[in-house]
Amino acid sequence: MALIFNRKEVQGMKKVLVLLVAIIFTLGVVGLCFAADVKGSITKIDGSKITVKAADGKETTVEGDAKGLKVGDKVMVKDGKIQKKKAVEGC
Repeated sequence: MALIFNRKEVQGMKKVLVLLVAIIFTLGVVGLCFAADVKGSITKIDGSKITVKAADGKETTVEGDAKGLKVGDKVMVKDGKIQKKKAVEGC
């Protein structure tokens, strides 16, 4: 069974395809924006949910392993993973 499409149907399919590609591209860019790095201190630990407050006052909650972390620790959230900042010894 062969499928035969007329010119208007083909043009319509092309428009839908272009629209889908544009939507996928836009969602990909938005996803990268939300994956921004955050540097700050831990303000709350609730099970596996850790709240980090940046210097500008913005709070971000991420899920991760809170093992070895406590409220007040300086951390960096990169790609959704928490990394504890190492203390720099005296100058």
